[in-house]
Amino acid sequence: MVGPCIFVSRSNLPSIIYSELNKLPVEIRMWKETGPMWGKQASPPREVWVDVFKNCVGAIVTLGDIIDKSLINEADKLFIISTYSVGVDHIDVKAATEKGIYVTHTPEVLVEAVADLAMGLLIALARKIVLGDRLIRMGGIYDKWGWLLGSEVHGATLGIIGLGNIGTALARRAKAFNMRVIYWSRTRKPHIEFALGIEYRPLESVLTESDFVVITVAATPETRHLINEERLRLMKKTAYLINVARGDIVDTNALVKALREGWIAGAALDVYEEEPLPSAHELTKFDNVVLTPHIGSATYETRERMAEVAVRNLINILMGKRPLYLANPEVLSVRPLQALI
Repeated sequence: MVGPCIFVSRSNLPSIIYSELNKLPVEIRMWKETGPMWGKQASPPREVWVDVFKNCVGAIVTLGDIIDKSLINEADKLFIISTYSVGVDHIDVKAATEKGIYVTHTPEVLVEAVADLAMGLLIALARKIVLGDRLIRMGGIYDKWGWLLGSEVHGATLGIIGLGNIGTALARRAKAFNMRVIYWSRTRKPHIEFALGIEYRPLESVLTESDFVVITVAATPETRHLINEERLRLMKKTAYLINVARGDIVDTNALVKALREGWIAGAALDVYEEEPLPSAHELTKFDNVVLTPHIGSATYETRERMAEVAVRNLINILMGKRPLYLANPEVLSVRPLQALI
């Protein structure tokens, strides 16, 4: 007897997803668009999604899969959307909740990897590491090294916008560099202030006082364009902006204007309002900008752990158990847990 259908939207995710699903009495459907292991693959076309939402009970999806209200309204049998990501902004969670669909995600396991990247971007930006590498590869530029002066990280003031798990992990790293750490968060964290010796400031004060501003706040409708033209103008001309959260927290047009007119010293971005960032985008034209392609969680170890969590979330719900991480706990009052296998 064939069990319920489970859909996996990529064929290049870590193998633990498929090996764990193969242990269950389920039918596994997989989108087999070719692409590199853990690299970029195209999302399935809409007709595939409609078929999945009508006929499968569960789906494992990624950030590149846009699950909007119109698609969710097509759901007949769908019980769970397990996303292989921390963020759920690619899913209409409200519509899913109203439809009684569980939405799960993979927070916490990528905290250290993203904090590592944030610190790496900060140092690369301050010391012009990427620009130096580029100049070496061009050859014959030793006479230009005199202007390749950077900023010291040791002893500088770091401003963190959003003191969640990633922001806290970044603060720990910064203290090892003897940085003064200040932060703004929607919820103040006195226990972390005490434990790490960091200081809470209003958002405007974080922007005016910091030598480096790192964005780690969650993406919500309230944080969209949180960093806009008005707030960019508050930063020091010698300060740098780093974003490892979500692209739309920063108003891209305002940032380009700030860089062009010299309101800030530079920026490093791992996330963008438009992803992938077009190769001819204005941001690519600045020597004082470091760009990475949304690789905050891109380590072998972290991606394996994310896969473990994503598949365990799905299996728990199939078995009538609470998942490890439920993004819409309100759904429990709409559709109580029940075993499907």
